[in-house]
Amino acid sequence: MANIRKRGNSYQIRVSCGLDTKGNQVFKTKTWKPDPSMTPKQAEKEANRQAVLFEDECMKGYTVTSVKFEVLAERWFEEYGKLNLRKTTYERMKQLSKRIYPAIGYIKVDKLTSRQIQQFISDLALNGKNLQTGKPLSRKTVVHHFSFISDVLSYAVRMEMIHENPCCRVIVPKGEKKEKEIYTLDEVRKLFSIVETAPMKYRTFFILSVYSGFRRGEMLGLEWKDVDFDNNVISVRRTSNYTKADGYFTDTTKTKKSQRSMKFPDLVMDLLSDWKSEQEQQAILMGSKWVNTDRLFTKDNGEPMFPTMPYKWLEKLCERNELPFYGIHSIRHFYASSLINANVDVATVSNALGHSAISTTTGIYLHAFQEANARASEAIASVLNFGPKKEDTAKGNREDIAS
Repeated sequence: MANIRKRGNSYQIRVSCGLDTKGNQVFKTKTWKPDPSMTPKQAEKEANRQAVLFEDECMKGYTVTSVKFEVLAERWFEEYGKLNLRKTTYERMKQLSKRIYPAIGYIKVDKLTSRQIQQFISDLALNGKNLQTGKPLSRKTVVHHFSFISDVLSYAVRMEMIHENPCCRVIVPKGEKKEKEIYTLDEVRKLFSIVETAPMKYRTFFILSVYSGFRRGEMLGLEWKDVDFDNNVISVRRTSNYTKADGYFTDTTKTKKSQRSMKFPDLVMDLLSDWKSEQEQQAILMGSKWVNTDRLFTKDNGEPMFPTMPYKWLEKLCERNELPFYGIHSIRHFYASSLINANVDVATVSNALGHSAISTTTGIYLHAFQEANARASEAIASVLNFGPKKEDTAKGNREDIAS
């Protein structure tokens, strides 16, 4: 039963919530102030109603309402993030908090409104800047910020700290959709020509990237035991990653379907064989300084390759040779587009890319599939060609005129 006590112009409502783990009585209190226009009798009646509502909230667990968003978010990192997020995702979320905490971190969770979140997200989309380059933020980055806020507040709902997630009414501005930058066939041929004289490590890395479409983390996670030289098969079983907090670490693949095996032509396997021999010679030269990780792509001492090394090497190579630089992931896009243009069925393309569902593939490469379907329609029309030919139509017209 709630206890009500009048204190000046307000009412203090006190509810017993049972015992804590040490056997001590736990109480929750709330202060309610009546509208000045209310009569004493109306105020007393409303105070009783507020007491019933507050007691009901306490019994349901909606009582931890004084927690600020930043405090809750840090609790979410400890109680949920560390246990359920990939380390790279966890680190990214931590980076996002640097913008979010100054904006809404001081607001109590139960007072945080959809309007306040909307203002922050809209401002981020319009005026947000990359902290390193100063360039406008991409819509994807804005979505990451919004998702972080929503995840924390969804956690608050599950923990019965608030009734609903205010993010459900927030709209992320659409922004300008950026067209994927994909290397053309001629540009890839030029890249192949250039890497002919490049260090074997990078030559192998980029040629295998083009022929496999593997993600960067999957490439760096490859080990020699994953390479079956007898059957020309390479298997993806793990990824290699790096964060400031954990350093280098081996992680699972992005999805379960990302674990896959693919067959490769002899030229790729021969290149891998040559690189293996060169790496073994490097290990002998390094002696006790060599770190045996079994990785295909390593530093000069055998340690896992730093994730940005291939990116920076390709960027400099493109700059020196007047070749467009679209980043490493663009090579994966080239691989996917090449399969689609070759009329490979969508299920096979999806499996080759290691996507968790076919819908992921069709969503990312919708435009490429639409173009392939248009070519298929033209092809079937050309094959069937049931309509009158041009020369037949012209001949018919001449006969009509003559008659």
